[in-house]
Amino acid sequence: MNQRRSFLKSSAVLASVLAAPAVKAASKTAPVVAQAAAVPNERIVRLYNTHTGESLRSIFWAEGKFIPDALQDINKLLRDHRNNKIAAIDPQLLVLLDKVSAHFGDHPTVHIISGYRSPESNAKLHANTTGVAKHSLHTEGQAIDVRIPGKDLARLHKVAMAQKAGGVGYYPDSEFVHMDVGRVRYW
Repeated sequence: MNQRRSFLKSSAVLASVLAAPAVKAASKTAPVVAQAAAVPNERIVRLYNTHTGESLRSIFWAEGKFIPDALQDINKLLRDHRNNKIAAIDPQLLVLLDKVSAHFGDHPTVHIISGYRSPESNAKLHANTTGVAKHSLHTEGQAIDVRIPGKDLARLHKVAMAQKAGGVGYYPDSEFVHMDVGRVRYW
C-alpha cells in the first residue's frame, strides 16, 4: 500500500510539474487566441473570363479589410472585353460572389459572362439585344453575369436570391444568372 501511495504522490507531483508550463503557455497565448478568433475570415473568388480565357484565384479580403492589389487584379479580369476598358468593381459585389460561391463547396471557379461594361458597349448591346438595360449596373461595376460549370443554374439563382443583396436575374436559355448590388429585385 505504501508503494502505491508513493507512486500516486510521485505521479501527482510529476503531473503538476508537467502541467505548469502548459498552463503558463496557455495564459500567455490566451490573448492571442482571443484576438485570432476576432479576426474575420478571408474572402476568396475563383474566376474564369469566358471571353478572354483568363482565370484568377484571389483572396480579396483578409483581416477585416479589402486588399487593393487583389481588387486591381479582379478589376482587370472583369474588364469590358470589347474595348479592354477597366473600371473599379464594387467590392460588395465581390462579397456577394464569395457568399454565393461558398454555397457550392470550396469556392468553385465562377465563369464570368459579363462583368464591367463601358457605357459605349452597353449602349450598343442595349440597341441590338433584348434584355440589356439602358442604364445597366454593369456600367457602374455593380453587376455580374455568371454560371458555375457542373452546378445547377436554378440552384445558383435561388442561392443568389437568398442573399437579398441586390438584383438577381435568371437567364436559363443563355445559361447565366445576373447578380448586382443595386436594390433588391428578382426576374
